[in-house]
Amino acid sequence: MRILVSNDDGYNAPGLQALVEALADLGELTVVAPETNHSGASNSLTLNRPLSVRTAANGFLYVNGTPSDCVHVALTGGLMEGRPDLVVSGINNGANMGDDTLYSGTVAAATEGYLFGIPAIAFSLAEKGWEHIDSAARAARQVVRRQMAEPLAAPMLLNVNIPNRPFEDLAGFSVTRLGKRHPSEPVVRTTTPYGDPVYWIGPVGLAADATPGTDFHAVAQGAVAITPLRLDLTHTGQLDEVRAWAGSI
Repeated sequence: MRILVSNDDGYNAPGLQALVEALADLGELTVVAPETNHSGASNSLTLNRPLSVRTAANGFLYVNGTPSDCVHVALTGGLMEGRPDLVVSGINNGANMGDDTLYSGTVAAATEGYLFGIPAIAFSLAEKGWEHIDSAARAARQVVRRQMAEPLAAPMLLNVNIPNRPFEDLAGFSVTRLGKRHPSEPVVRTTTPYGDPVYWIGPVGLAADATPGTDFHAVAQGAVAITPLRLDLTHTGQLDEVRAWAGSI
């Protein structure tokens, strides 16, 4: 089995190393990850400059671009011998639940594989700091092994969030829907040493919908949240209303 591995925290991230070690004996792994941290990069592609691919001492390939760049170049730039059977991304340093998935570079790397019709899974550790990353890698391995044993019909895109706790203390695996967050905290305004104003994007908001069935609820209960995603953003419920509205244009 050919597995393409990427992330958004960069090729030196402990989560990437832990994921690779957990999956090493499951197939032929190719790692293509960003040179630097690209958290929040979403599905952006670099179109205003060429990209470079280099090889790290541990054999990982790294790209001076976004997570989507990494997977795109890996799939179309001849970095792999043949099409991969699976794309995995992570393990991210922090949760990607609810609205986070729209911004997440971790989810974006998996999404790029999904757009090419390849089954893809994004893995995230619920809290930052890498505590119990080995447990998270063990949980990720179980998800990948399940996909190998009985593959879900492609195309398939799973978003997996793993609580920071010992593997034995995980409360199983729950299939969930995305929850909702409150709006992000306000930007933080400060100044440069020269007196020019600059702004830092504020932290994410609290969970607004963490009811049973959501990824927020599952993780809070200590379970691994597995959420199937899709990319059809059409608001089908508004089609008739907008048709009537647009008829007078």
